[in-house]
Amino acid sequence: MEAVRRAVIDVGTNSIKLLVADVSGREVRPVHEESRQTRLGQGFYETRRLQPEAVAHTAAVVWEFAEMAREKNANSLRVIATSAARDAVNPGDLTTAIQRAADLKVEIISGEQEAEWVFRGVSTDAELARQPLLLLDVGGGSTEFILGHGAHQHFARSFPLGTVRLLEKFPHSDPPTRGEFTAGRDWVKEFLQKEVRPKLEPALHREVKPGSGTGPIQLVGTGGTTSILARIEKKLDRFDRERIESTILSREQVTAYRKQLWSLPLARRKEITGLPKLRADVILTGVVIYEAVMEEFDFKQLRVSTRGLRFAAVME
Repeated sequence: MEAVRRAVIDVGTNSIKLLVADVSGREVRPVHEESRQTRLGQGFYETRRLQPEAVAHTAAVVWEFAEMAREKNANSLRVIATSAARDAVNPGDLTTAIQRAADLKVEIISGEQEAEWVFRGVSTDAELARQPLLLLDVGGGSTEFILGHGAHQHFARSFPLGTVRLLEKFPHSDPPTRGEFTAGRDWVKEFLQKEVRPKLEPALHREVKPGSGTGPIQLVGTGGTTSILARIEKKLDRFDRERIESTILSREQVTAYRKQLWSLPLARRKEITGLPKLRADVILTGVVIYEAVMEEFDFKQLRVSTRGLRFAAVME
């Protein structure tokens, strides 16, 4: 099958990402990737209203990414928007701004669609497609929990839990205090126990049956937080998919990184190799979410995937 060059722009709550890829069936070969933080969810969660400055910044970056995609000779270009756009009372402000700036229509996708695409994208990695997986896609405004094996997805749910959402709910000092960490951590633990566990636990028990030969479920993180933790672990000052995806973090390592990150002021966090300066604030809430999930559901290891939503969107 001849490869077709396609592009997708993913408008998230924290950042916008561009993927230009040559696609042939289920094979996705990235040609160009770009990420820019516009913090669309800034100041959003009290009023559910997208703020004019964030909307304007987002629309300008979409235009810029669309120009990049055309320069790379993409045959098609789609724009998808996730948590902040679907939760907003004024999504039309965003879609109109992008239409005016870039002459592109925006698809605001549901949490269920997002979860399905994350699973399809991650399972383009042949090694991960061979074993039962719990995928955790922690974004700025929502977190998708997806359970599946091979081409079969058995559970997919999007929850209102995200790095920017948590940062706005529990703002912290610089450096953050022990009490601020405890308040946020306790809220996440209670959310997992009350909202996530009742829905996810029955599916986890069904996935691995005695004598099925499938082996234990692997926890796989996709999204900014896990890629950054892998980059910190490998001391990578730039994105390197192969080295990031070879990373396996133990629960003890995740806890050690959480303790280190929460002990430092923002300026010191910005000096850490592998941690992009503009993500030095949201990494705090991201690592709390992963640590809490590993503790709540007793996962000893966390694997890292750089694939997900965009990989599935370009395959469509």
